[in-house]
Amino acid sequence: MLPALLTPLQNPVYRRMFAAQIFSLTGSGVATVALALLAYDLAGGGAATILGTIFALKMLAYVVVSPLAEAAAVRFPRTSLLVTLDFIRAGLIGVMPFVTATWQVYVLVLLVSCASAAFTPAFQAAIPDVLPTVGEYTNALSLSRVAYDLEQLLSPLLAGAALLLISFDALFWMNAVAFVVSGMLIASLGTKLRIPGDAKRSIRRFAPVEGVRRYLSTPRLRGLMALNAAVAAAGAVVIVNTVVYVRGEFDLGEAQVALALAVSGGGSIAAALLISRLLLAVDDRRLMLTGAVLASASMAAAVFVDGYAQLLAVWLSAGFALSLVQTPAGRLLQRSAEPTDRPQLYAAQFSLSHACWLIAYPSIGLLASNNGLPVAAAFATATALAAAVVASMLWRPDQL
Repeated sequence: MLPALLTPLQNPVYRRMFAAQIFSLTGSGVATVALALLAYDLAGGGAATILGTIFALKMLAYVVVSPLAEAAAVRFPRTSLLVTLDFIRAGLIGVMPFVTATWQVYVLVLLVSCASAAFTPAFQAAIPDVLPTVGEYTNALSLSRVAYDLEQLLSPLLAGAALLLISFDALFWMNAVAFVVSGMLIASLGTKLRIPGDAKRSIRRFAPVEGVRRYLSTPRLRGLMALNAAVAAAGAVVIVNTVVYVRGEFDLGEAQVALALAVSGGGSIAAALLISRLLLAVDDRRLMLTGAVLASASMAAAVFVDGYAQLLAVWLSAGFALSLVQTPAGRLLQRSAEPTDRPQLYAAQFSLSHACWLIAYPSIGLLASNNGLPVAAAFATATALAAAVVASMLWRPDQL
C-alpha cells in the first residue's frame, strides 16, 4: 500500500504532470547554479548585486505577465498552451551559452521568465481539477513541495557533478532539454487538462484586477499575502547571498556553493514530508505563522555566521521554515474559490507573491554588496518577523 503522500501518483494524469514538473524544476535548478557562477565570474564579491538584478527582472515578469496571461489563457486549450510555453522556454534558455554581455543575460532571463509567468499558474490551477478531493489535493501539494525541494537539493548536486566534465555554460543546455521533456509529457495528456465550466465566460470576469480584488477581500489570503513577504525576505538571502558567503567570505569552491543550496532544499523536504501529519494536529494558520517566525529566527542566526558549517545549519533551518509557510498555501487558495474561478486566485497569488520577491531580491543584493552580509540578514530578520505579526492581525483564528 502506498504512503498517503504518494497516493496522488495513482492518478495517471497527475502522474505525468508530476513527471513534467520534476524535469522542469530540475532543469531550472541547474540553470540557477549556472547563473550564480556566471555572476561571480563577472563581478566577484559584487555578484549579489548582479543576481539581485537578474532575479528582480524575473519577478517583474511574474508580477506583470502572470495576471495578464491568466486573463488570456481561457481562450486557449490548456494542454496546447502549456506545451507551447515549455518549448519557448527551451529555445530561449538554449541561447544562454552564446551571450557575450551582461545585458544579454538580463534580456534572456526576462523573456524566459515571461513564459514561466504564464506557464506556472496555469499548471498549478490544473492540479485541483485533476485531483478534486481535499485529501488527494493536500497530498499533491506536499508532493509538489517535495519535488520543488528535491530540485533545491539534487539540482545543485547534479550541477556540481556535471561541472567536473563540462563548463557551467553547458548547464543551460541541460535546462533546455528538461523543458523539452516536460513539454512532451504534457503533450501526451491531450485533452485531459480541459478547463471546467463554460469556456465562453466573459473575459471581464478573468480580468487581472478581479482576481487580485477577490484575493485581497479574503481574510486568509490577506494573511497569506503578508506571509509571502516573510518567505521572500528569507529566501532571497539564501538564493542571492550563498555564492558570496561561500566563494567570497569562506574562500571555498563551486561544489561548496552547490552543497549549501542543496542543504537548504533538504530542510524544505523535511518539512514537506511532515506537513500532512502536522495539519492533523494544528490548523494552516498556526503552522504557517510558526514557519514565518522560524524563518525570522534563522535569518537572525545568519547575522552571526562566520564559518561554512554554521552556514549549512542556518540554511537547513531556513529551508524547513520556508516550506512550513509555502506548502499549505494551495489549500488556502482551494478553499477560497469555486473550481471555475480558481485560476484567478492562483494567478493573483503567483503575481502578488512574486511582487514580494521583486522587492526582496534587489534589496538583499544591494544591502549585501554595499553594507555587508550581516546587514542583509538583519534586514531579512526584521522583515520576516514584521510579516508574521501583520499576518496574525489580518488573518484571525476565526477566519480559517
